[in-house]
Amino acid sequence: MTDTPEDTPDLPAGGTMLAEPLRRAIGERYLTYALSTIMNRALPDARDGLKPVHRRILYAMRELRLGPASRFRKSSKISGDVMGNYHPHGDTAIYDAMARLAQDFNVRYPLVDGQGNFGNIDGDNPAASRYTEARLTAVAEAMMEGLNENAVDFRDNYDGTLQEPVVLPAAFPNLLANGSSGIAVGMATNIAPHNIVELCNACLHLIKSPDAHDDTLLKYIPGPDFPTGGVLVESPENIARAYATGRGGFRLRAKWAVEDLGRGTWQIVVTEIPYQVQKSKLVERIAELIQTKKIPILADIRDESADDIRMVLEPRSKNVDPDVLMNMLFRNSDLEVRFALNMNVLIDGVTPKVCSLKEVLRAFLDHRREVLERRSVFRLEKIDHRLEVLEGLVIAFLNLDRVIDIIRYDEDPKAALMAEDWSKKRPRAASEAAYVSPLSQGDEGELSELQAESILNMRLRSLRRLEEMELLRERDALMEERAGLEDLLAHPELQWSRVADQIRETRKTFGKDYAGGARRTLIEAAGEVEEVPLEAMIEREPITVVCSKMGWIRAMKGHIDLGQGDKLKFKDGDEGRFAFHAETTDKILIFGSNGRFYTVQAANLPGGRGMGEPLRLMVDLPNEAEIIDMRIYRAGEKLIVASTAGDGFIVPEDEVLAQTRSGKQVLNVKDDVRALLVKPIWGDHVAVVGENRKVLVFPIEELPEMSRGKGVRLQKFKDGGLSDLTTFVLADGLSWHDPAGRTRTESNLAEWLAKRASTGRMAPRGFPRDNKFN
Repeated sequence: MTDTPEDTPDLPAGGTMLAEPLRRAIGERYLTYALSTIMNRALPDARDGLKPVHRRILYAMRELRLGPASRFRKSSKISGDVMGNYHPHGDTAIYDAMARLAQDFNVRYPLVDGQGNFGNIDGDNPAASRYTEARLTAVAEAMMEGLNENAVDFRDNYDGTLQEPVVLPAAFPNLLANGSSGIAVGMATNIAPHNIVELCNACLHLIKSPDAHDDTLLKYIPGPDFPTGGVLVESPENIARAYATGRGGFRLRAKWAVEDLGRGTWQIVVTEIPYQVQKSKLVERIAELIQTKKIPILADIRDESADDIRMVLEPRSKNVDPDVLMNMLFRNSDLEVRFALNMNVLIDGVTPKVCSLKEVLRAFLDHRREVLERRSVFRLEKIDHRLEVLEGLVIAFLNLDRVIDIIRYDEDPKAALMAEDWSKKRPRAASEAAYVSPLSQGDEGELSELQAESILNMRLRSLRRLEEMELLRERDALMEERAGLEDLLAHPELQWSRVADQIRETRKTFGKDYAGGARRTLIEAAGEVEEVPLEAMIEREPITVVCSKMGWIRAMKGHIDLGQGDKLKFKDGDEGRFAFHAETTDKILIFGSNGRFYTVQAANLPGGRGMGEPLRLMVDLPNEAEIIDMRIYRAGEKLIVASTAGDGFIVPEDEVLAQTRSGKQVLNVKDDVRALLVKPIWGDHVAVVGENRKVLVFPIEELPEMSRGKGVRLQKFKDGGLSDLTTFVLADGLSWHDPAGRTRTESNLAEWLAKRASTGRMAPRGFPRDNKFN
């Protein structure tokens, strides 16, 4: 007997084991997952603009008879029915999707009418489903009009016990009206909301002119219409390009106005904020800008919102230009956002495609025509069914005595009625012999099963003579309607005319007289927000910057005498280290021993009444890093940076300016090497001195100019490292301060002049013992 390996699975009788490459196996399974995500979760259908979860929620609420005029029902009951009957996922996901359909700040035309806490524009979550109630809105009812008339296909639900619609009839282009967003596998969608009236006008134009260009449609749809209003400031060219390609973006700003407070004072009131911006986070962001003094001309912000949005912005001075203030807020906060358009949808519910505005409207119109045809065929079948019943009832009226006899005496009246030859029968009385009903013309003969069943179900009160006249009127009306339906199905131009009539009716229903039907988002032509220099917003005043040895920094008003620095107060165990004159509009550069430059605004420094604040709270300077130097930023000038290992290079000051708290790495150092010094450049030569007291002088041209790096060797050391460095004009000689404080100058430097990276010669007589030039 052959041994079977332990890892070989047991196979059923007659079964075979198939081997396939791992790449193919994983690829096929991942593709299956991707298709499931794209078609059943993330991308909306171009025909009704809904994802499966939203479609199932609306259909389940319809099955619960939760129409606009009905009573509210608990949301937990709704989400439970959706989960149990149609959507086999968590009830939390279902309830969140339903709650979003009820949020008028997220959905342009809400499809669910919510009662209770369904969240707010501040970003608060809805209450639990057991505390809220919901029903459908009139808009949702219009989305499902015709479901009982075979308007769309149905399919089995997840367990095959019920049927659910594949797509809703959709009386209006909901995809564009309410927009959509989602992330699939390898693709995403983001569609802005629009105004129904404008969409209907564009559809009517497209019916009239099927070959219309995208630019022509922009006459009817100038841009999105967001539920939170705002001002659309995108250029017409960009809007046209976005709609033509299905990709692009729209710049949306808050709506604001200046409110006069009298005596020359004023404040700005924001009444509408951009779409999908949480008001609470927006207020926090602006408050942070005020606290960090990034917008010095803004003094305070207050949120006075109730049912409507009202955010009050107070300027620091009545002389501030409101436009300058708002432009700064537009650049630094979500008072201006960019909505990215990506019209990636499912065409016919199967094929994902990035569509233009015309293609989306075309998909909706084709769907509406198909719905019209299906509803017409369904109505035609109903008319034929009713006409057949009417035919049998007329025969019964003309031969009432014989029908009564059969019903009274025959054991199987239904079979007897069907077997009887009614073509040879006559009216029931001689007085009626001359009467021939118009319904009976050409209708004599045998009865069908449906006709016999209808006769048996007929009530006794229907045996009166006037009933025949009512049947006559009903027959005429049905025959007229039938002829109209046959004519409609035979002529496409009539179909498009009927679709146009339906769209006009929808436009009238949800137009300006409908709550929220008027356009909310204004469209204005505005250019890009210009960068306003911070210095232009700060009042220019003289200050004296003082920083202690332990890194406590402050800015004292005015230019104090730096020679009296010993009179400044510091914390116990601390002492002064840096003190220099500056102005509030200056930027202060801090160079750390880790080789990074940090930048702080002089206007943001704490006042000089106290001891100041730790500099490490303003910038992300590590605890192990020391402050090497502190200076005022001068645009266009250059610096020399050097490390303790004797490496250095020239760097423009514009390259060391940092934009974030984390600073900007300029001099690369590692291991035990650290940044040693930074000096401004003036003159044509560089003088360096090492810890071994050897001095080297070389032309400044031998140093490279870099924005970041380790640098090049300045001086060669056998022991120790670099001690100090300076730049000077060779013709003027090299100067330093001797131990007595006197300035000495060495004019003949031929002994120390050599190539860069040389060892140098011992320092001249009288050179300071601390090996410092200054």
